Amino acid sequence: MIDLGQHAAFIAAAYIGVFAGIAGLIAWTIFDARRISARLASLGDKRG
Repeated sequence: MIDLGQHAAFIAAAYIGVFAGIAGLIAWTIFDARRISARLASLGDKRG
């Protein structure tokens, strides 16, 4: 493995933060799409 030296903890934390942020955005998008679909269905949308 590559020796990251004294900055290894910061690099690992940065990668974990980025992955958590991306996972959060994906989850939020899925949640919001389902919420919008349900709202449109309650208003009588016939496309879905």
